[in-house]
Amino acid sequence: MNFKQATDALLKSVTLEDLAAEMGASVQAVRQARAQQGSSGFRRPPLGWEIAAAKLARQRAMTLGKLADRLGG
Repeated sequence: MNFKQATDALLKSVTLEDLAAEMGASVQAVRQARAQQGSSGFRRPPLGWEIAAAKLARQRAMTLGKLADRLGG
């Protein structure tokens, strides 16, 4: 693994698209749920958002752990 590959993996983040797909919702629904509560654009988060977010967080943590192991950390 070279520097570019390692830093690409390190800097990759979970996107709104990833979260929307995991929740079975649209990207727009995720954006609206992230809006300031009380604003005209705010909508309630999709049901099951906590489970979806936790799953993505665990996947990301596992990926970063494997990267650290590979880099000798």
